[in-house]
Amino acid sequence: MKKYFYLSSILFMACQQPPARQQEQPAQEMPGMVWIPAGSFMMGSEEFEDSKPVHKVTLEGFWMDEHEVTNAQFAEFVKATGYVTDAEKPLKPEDYPGVDPDKLKPGSAVFTPPAHPVALDNPMQWWEYVYGASWQHPFGPNSNINGKDNDPVVHVSFNDAAAYAKWAGKRLPTEAEWEMAARQGKPPAAYYWGDTLKPKGRWPANIFQGDFPWKNTLEDGYAGVAPVKSFPPNAYGLYDMDGNVWEWCADYYRPDSYTEKEETNPQGPADSYDPEEPGAVKRVQRGGSFLCSDQYCIRYKAGSRGKGEVSSGGNNLGFRCVKDK
Repeated sequence: MKKYFYLSSILFMACQQPPARQQEQPAQEMPGMVWIPAGSFMMGSEEFEDSKPVHKVTLEGFWMDEHEVTNAQFAEFVKATGYVTDAEKPLKPEDYPGVDPDKLKPGSAVFTPPAHPVALDNPMQWWEYVYGASWQHPFGPNSNINGKDNDPVVHVSFNDAAAYAKWAGKRLPTEAEWEMAARQGKPPAAYYWGDTLKPKGRWPANIFQGDFPWKNTLEDGYAGVAPVKSFPPNAYGLYDMDGNVWEWCADYYRPDSYTEKEETNPQGPADSYDPEEPGAVKRVQRGGSFLCSDQYCIRYKAGSRGKGEVSSGGNNLGFRCVKDK
Protein backbone atom coordinates (compact mmCIF):
# COMPACT_ATOMS: atom_id res chain seq x y z
CA MET A 1 0.00 0.00 0.00
CA LYS A 2 2.47 2.53 -1.27
CA LYS A 3 0.61 5.84 -1.06
CA TYR A 4 -0.54 4.93 2.44
CA PHE A 5 3.02 4.65 3.66
CA TYR A 6 3.69 8.29 2.88
CA LEU A 7 0.68 9.49 4.83
CA SER A 8 1.85 7.77 7.99
CA SER A 9 5.39 9.04 7.61
CA ILE A 10 4.24 12.67 7.53
CA LEU A 11 4.50 12.62 11.31
CA PHE A 12 8.02 13.60 10.44
CA MET A 13 6.96 16.18 7.85
CA ALA A 14 4.26 18.44 9.25
CA CYS A 15 6.39 20.15 9.90
CA GLN A 16 30.59 20.25 14.27
CA GLN A 17 33.50 20.95 13.73
CA PRO A 18 35.28 23.09 11.09
CA PRO A 19 36.49 21.00 8.12
CA ALA A 20 39.67 19.13 8.96
CA ARG A 21 41.03 19.61 5.47
CA GLN A 22 40.16 21.63 2.40
CA GLN A 23 39.95 20.45 -1.17
CA GLU A 24 40.72 22.99 -3.85
CA GLN A 25 37.70 23.98 -5.89
CA PRO A 26 37.85 22.54 -9.41
CA ALA A 27 38.81 25.05 -12.09
CA GLN A 28 35.67 24.24 -14.06
CA GLU A 29 32.55 26.05 -12.88
CA MET A 30 29.20 24.27 -12.65
CA PRO A 31 26.38 26.74 -13.40
CA GLY A 32 23.74 26.75 -10.69
CA MET A 33 25.87 24.63 -8.37
CA VAL A 34 28.09 25.38 -5.38
CA TRP A 35 31.35 23.62 -4.51
CA ILE A 36 31.32 21.98 -1.08
CA PRO A 37 34.92 21.44 0.04
CA ALA A 38 36.15 18.17 1.48
CA GLY A 39 36.29 17.96 5.23
CA SER A 40 35.19 16.34 8.47
CA PHE A 41 32.26 17.17 10.75
CA MET A 42 30.23 15.74 13.61
CA MET A 43 27.08 14.22 12.11
CA GLY A 44 23.77 13.66 13.89
CA SER A 45 22.01 14.96 16.98
CA GLU A 46 21.49 13.72 20.52
CA GLU A 47 18.04 15.35 20.49
CA PHE A 48 16.44 12.81 18.14
CA GLU A 49 16.51 9.04 18.68
CA ASP A 50 17.11 8.20 15.02
CA SER A 51 19.97 10.72 14.80
CA LYS A 52 22.12 9.12 17.51
CA PRO A 53 24.96 8.76 18.14
CA VAL A 54 26.72 11.90 16.99
CA HIS A 55 29.77 10.68 15.09
CA LYS A 56 32.63 12.00 13.01
CA VAL A 57 32.30 11.80 9.22
CA THR A 58 34.85 12.70 6.53
CA LEU A 59 33.78 13.45 2.96
CA GLU A 60 35.35 14.27 -0.37
CA GLY A 61 34.36 17.54 -2.01
CA PHE A 62 31.34 17.71 -4.32
CA TRP A 63 29.07 20.09 -6.18
CA MET A 64 25.56 20.80 -4.91
CA ASP A 65 22.62 22.61 -6.50
CA GLU A 66 22.43 26.07 -5.00
CA HIS A 67 18.67 25.71 -4.58
CA GLU A 68 15.93 23.11 -4.75
CA VAL A 69 14.95 21.89 -8.20
CA THR A 70 12.26 24.22 -9.54
CA ASN A 71 9.09 23.71 -11.54
CA ALA A 72 10.82 25.17 -14.59
CA GLN A 73 13.76 22.79 -14.31
CA PHE A 74 11.54 19.76 -13.79
CA ALA A 75 9.37 20.83 -16.74
CA GLU A 76 12.45 20.75 -18.99
CA PHE A 77 13.10 17.17 -17.88
CA VAL A 78 9.51 16.10 -18.55
CA LYS A 79 9.49 17.82 -21.95
CA ALA A 80 12.74 16.11 -22.97
CA THR A 81 11.86 12.64 -21.74
CA GLY A 82 8.07 12.35 -21.50
CA TYR A 83 8.51 11.22 -17.92
CA VAL A 84 5.37 10.51 -15.88
CA THR A 85 5.68 10.95 -12.11
CA ASP A 86 4.44 8.40 -9.60
CA ALA A 87 1.66 10.78 -8.53
CA GLU A 88 0.34 10.75 -12.09
CA LYS A 89 0.26 6.96 -12.47
CA PRO A 90 -2.81 4.81 -11.72
CA LEU A 91 -2.59 2.84 -8.49
CA LYS A 92 -2.20 -0.93 -8.77
CA PRO A 93 -5.12 -2.96 -7.34
CA GLU A 94 -2.70 -5.63 -6.06
CA ASP A 95 -1.15 -3.02 -3.77
CA TYR A 96 -4.57 -2.22 -2.26
CA PRO A 97 -6.43 -5.49 -1.75
CA GLY A 98 -10.08 -4.99 -0.89
CA VAL A 99 -10.18 -1.33 -1.97
CA ASP A 100 -12.81 -0.25 -4.50
CA PRO A 101 -10.97 0.01 -7.87
CA ASP A 102 -12.85 3.25 -8.57
CA LYS A 103 -10.94 4.83 -5.70
CA LEU A 104 -7.51 3.84 -6.99
CA LYS A 105 -6.97 7.07 -8.86
CA PRO A 106 -3.69 8.95 -9.29
CA GLY A 107 -3.05 11.63 -6.68
CA SER A 108 -0.85 12.77 -3.84
CA ALA A 109 -0.88 14.09 -0.28
CA VAL A 110 -1.92 17.74 0.16
CA PHE A 111 -1.75 19.75 3.37
CA THR A 112 -5.34 20.72 4.16
CA PRO A 113 -5.43 22.64 7.44
CA PRO A 114 -8.52 22.44 9.65
CA ALA A 115 -10.40 25.61 10.59
CA HIS A 116 -10.03 25.01 14.33
CA PRO A 117 -7.55 23.56 16.83
CA VAL A 118 -7.08 19.78 16.76
CA ALA A 119 -5.13 17.25 18.75
CA LEU A 120 -1.72 16.60 17.21
CA ASP A 121 -1.88 12.81 17.45
CA ASN A 122 -3.49 12.18 14.05
CA PRO A 123 -1.94 13.79 10.95
CA MET A 124 -4.91 12.69 8.86
CA GLN A 125 -6.68 15.72 10.35
CA TRP A 126 -4.51 18.01 8.21
CA TRP A 127 -3.44 15.78 5.33
CA GLU A 128 -5.66 14.62 2.49
CA TYR A 129 -5.01 12.31 -0.44
CA VAL A 130 -6.21 14.46 -3.34
CA TYR A 131 -7.09 12.89 -6.67
CA GLY A 132 -5.24 14.61 -9.49
CA ALA A 133 -2.66 16.32 -7.28
CA SER A 134 0.76 16.25 -8.93
CA TRP A 135 3.76 18.45 -9.66
CA GLN A 136 1.74 20.30 -12.30
CA HIS A 137 -1.36 20.53 -10.10
CA PRO A 138 -0.09 21.01 -6.53
CA PHE A 139 -3.53 21.25 -4.88
CA GLY A 140 -5.53 19.09 -7.26
CA PRO A 141 -6.75 19.14 -10.88
CA ASN A 142 -8.14 22.68 -10.66
CA SER A 143 -4.76 24.13 -9.63
CA ASN A 144 -1.69 24.79 -11.75
CA ILE A 145 1.86 26.14 -11.62
CA ASN A 146 1.38 29.05 -14.02
CA GLY A 147 3.69 31.87 -12.99
CA LYS A 148 5.44 29.62 -10.47
CA ASP A 149 8.51 28.64 -12.43
CA ASN A 150 10.78 29.46 -9.50
CA ASP A 151 8.83 27.53 -6.89
CA PRO A 152 10.44 24.25 -5.85
CA VAL A 153 8.83 21.32 -7.62
CA VAL A 154 6.71 19.23 -5.23
CA HIS A 155 4.78 15.95 -5.28
CA VAL A 156 7.94 14.19 -6.45
CA SER A 157 8.69 10.73 -5.15
CA PHE A 158 12.19 9.40 -4.56
CA ASN A 159 11.84 7.55 -7.86
CA ASP A 160 10.99 10.80 -9.66
CA ALA A 161 13.87 12.70 -8.06
CA ALA A 162 16.37 9.96 -8.93
CA ALA A 163 15.14 9.90 -12.54
CA TYR A 164 15.59 13.66 -12.86
CA ALA A 165 19.06 13.52 -11.32
CA LYS A 166 20.17 10.82 -13.77
CA TRP A 167 18.84 12.82 -16.73
CA ALA A 168 20.67 15.91 -15.51
CA GLY A 169 23.98 14.04 -15.17
CA LYS A 170 23.87 14.37 -11.40
CA ARG A 171 22.72 12.28 -8.44
CA LEU A 172 20.89 12.68 -5.17
CA PRO A 173 23.06 13.59 -2.16
CA THR A 174 23.87 11.15 0.57
CA GLU A 175 22.50 12.39 3.86
CA ALA A 176 26.06 12.90 5.07
CA GLU A 177 26.72 15.18 2.11
CA TRP A 178 23.47 17.01 2.74
CA GLU A 179 24.26 17.57 6.42
CA MET A 180 27.85 18.68 5.84
CA ALA A 181 26.62 21.23 3.28
CA ALA A 182 23.95 22.45 5.71
CA ARG A 183 26.44 22.78 8.57
CA GLN A 184 28.66 24.88 6.25
CA GLY A 185 31.90 24.26 8.15
CA LYS A 186 30.69 25.97 11.32
CA PRO A 187 30.82 24.80 14.96
CA PRO A 188 27.83 22.83 16.27
CA ALA A 189 24.65 24.87 16.79
CA ALA A 190 20.98 24.25 17.54
CA TYR A 191 19.96 25.23 14.02
CA TYR A 192 21.95 25.16 10.81
CA TRP A 193 21.89 28.97 10.84
CA GLY A 194 23.04 29.27 14.47
CA ASP A 195 21.77 29.03 18.06
CA THR A 196 19.08 31.71 17.81
CA LEU A 197 15.70 30.80 16.32
CA LYS A 198 15.12 34.31 14.94
CA PRO A 199 18.47 36.02 14.32
CA LYS A 200 18.04 39.79 14.59
CA GLY A 201 14.29 39.21 14.98
CA ARG A 202 13.88 37.74 11.49
CA TRP A 203 12.86 34.27 10.36
CA PRO A 204 15.78 32.80 8.38
CA ALA A 205 13.76 30.03 6.75
CA ASN A 206 10.28 29.17 5.51
CA ILE A 207 8.69 27.28 8.42
CA PHE A 208 5.34 27.34 10.24
CA GLN A 209 4.59 30.10 12.76
CA GLY A 210 1.44 30.15 14.88
CA ASP A 211 -0.81 27.38 16.16
CA PHE A 212 -0.14 24.24 14.13
CA PRO A 213 -1.88 23.10 11.98
CA TRP A 214 -4.84 25.43 11.83
CA LYS A 215 -3.55 28.99 12.32
CA ASN A 216 -0.49 30.15 10.40
CA THR A 217 0.47 33.71 11.33
CA LEU A 218 2.63 34.03 8.18
CA GLU A 219 5.40 35.86 10.03
CA ASP A 220 7.92 34.64 7.44
CA GLY A 221 5.67 35.81 4.60
CA TYR A 222 4.59 32.41 3.25
CA ALA A 223 1.75 30.00 3.92
CA GLY A 224 3.16 27.35 1.57
CA VAL A 225 6.26 26.97 -0.55
CA ALA A 226 8.39 30.04 -1.20
CA PRO A 227 10.17 30.69 -4.50
CA VAL A 228 13.78 29.57 -4.33
CA LYS A 229 16.20 32.21 -3.08
CA SER A 230 13.50 33.96 -1.02
CA PHE A 231 15.65 33.65 2.11
CA PRO A 232 19.37 34.41 2.56
CA PRO A 233 21.89 31.71 1.53
CA ASN A 234 24.16 29.95 3.99
CA ALA A 235 27.93 30.46 4.14
CA TYR A 236 28.45 28.09 1.21
CA GLY A 237 25.91 29.96 -0.94
CA LEU A 238 23.15 27.34 -0.62
CA TYR A 239 19.52 28.40 -0.33
CA ASP A 240 16.69 26.77 1.66
CA MET A 241 18.70 24.09 3.40
CA ASP A 242 16.16 24.61 6.20
CA GLY A 243 12.40 24.61 5.68
CA ASN A 244 10.50 25.27 2.44
CA VAL A 245 10.36 21.64 1.23
CA TRP A 246 11.79 18.38 2.50
CA GLU A 247 14.59 17.09 0.27
CA TRP A 248 15.17 13.48 -0.77
CA CYS A 249 18.55 11.90 -0.03
CA ALA A 250 20.04 8.73 -1.52
CA ASP A 251 20.28 6.76 1.75
CA TYR A 252 17.85 4.08 2.79
CA TYR A 253 16.15 5.00 6.06
CA ARG A 254 16.74 3.06 9.25
CA PRO A 255 16.41 4.52 12.76
CA ASP A 256 19.63 2.70 13.70
CA SER A 257 21.68 3.87 10.72
CA TYR A 258 24.26 5.70 12.80
CA THR A 259 25.14 2.77 15.03
CA GLU A 260 27.44 1.55 12.22
CA LYS A 261 29.43 4.80 12.49
CA GLU A 262 30.73 4.64 8.93
CA GLU A 263 33.24 7.46 8.97
CA THR A 264 34.49 8.06 5.41
CA ASN A 265 32.11 8.90 2.56
CA PRO A 266 29.21 6.95 4.13
CA GLN A 267 26.55 5.70 1.74
CA GLY A 268 24.00 4.67 4.34
CA PRO A 269 22.61 1.21 5.19
CA ALA A 270 22.16 -1.59 2.66
CA ASP A 271 18.42 -1.77 3.16
CA SER A 272 15.44 0.03 4.64
CA TYR A 273 13.62 -0.69 7.87
CA ASP A 274 11.12 1.41 9.77
CA PRO A 275 9.59 -0.36 12.78
CA GLU A 276 6.48 1.79 12.37
CA GLU A 277 5.95 0.34 8.86
CA PRO A 278 8.15 -2.73 8.45
CA GLY A 279 6.93 -3.44 4.91
CA ALA A 280 7.69 -0.02 3.46
CA VAL A 281 10.86 0.80 1.54
CA LYS A 282 11.90 4.26 2.72
CA ARG A 283 14.62 6.77 1.95
CA VAL A 284 15.93 9.64 4.06
CA GLN A 285 14.58 13.18 3.73
CA ARG A 286 16.34 16.23 5.13
CA GLY A 287 15.78 19.86 6.02
CA GLY A 288 12.16 20.06 7.12
CA SER A 289 9.51 22.07 5.29
CA PHE A 290 7.14 25.02 5.50
CA LEU A 291 5.08 22.84 7.87
CA CYS A 292 7.76 22.33 10.49
CA SER A 293 6.73 24.01 13.73
CA ASP A 294 8.12 24.22 17.24
CA GLN A 295 4.71 22.86 18.33
CA TYR A 296 4.78 19.71 16.24
CA CYS A 297 7.72 19.09 13.92
CA ILE A 298 11.09 20.64 14.66
CA ARG A 299 12.99 18.79 11.98
CA TYR A 300 14.57 22.00 10.76
CA LYS A 301 16.92 21.61 13.73
CA ALA A 302 20.51 20.63 13.02
CA GLY A 303 21.16 16.91 12.63
CA SER A 304 17.50 15.86 12.44
CA ARG A 305 16.18 13.38 9.88
CA GLY A 306 12.98 12.62 7.98
CA LYS A 307 11.79 9.61 6.00
CA GLY A 308 9.44 8.72 3.18
CA GLU A 309 8.21 5.74 1.17
CA VAL A 310 9.96 5.79 -2.21
CA SER A 311 6.91 6.07 -4.50
CA SER A 312 5.06 8.69 -2.47
CA GLY A 313 5.09 12.48 -2.48
CA GLY A 314 3.35 15.50 -1.05
CA ASN A 315 3.09 19.24 -1.53
CA ASN A 316 5.93 19.89 0.92
CA LEU A 317 8.43 17.47 -0.58
CA GLY A 318 11.08 18.20 -3.22
CA PHE A 319 14.80 17.69 -3.78
CA ARG A 320 18.13 19.03 -5.00
CA CYS A 321 21.05 17.27 -6.70
CA VAL A 322 24.79 16.92 -6.32
CA LYS A 323 27.62 16.08 -8.69
CA ASP A 324 31.07 14.63 -8.14
CA LYS A 325 34.21 16.53 -9.06
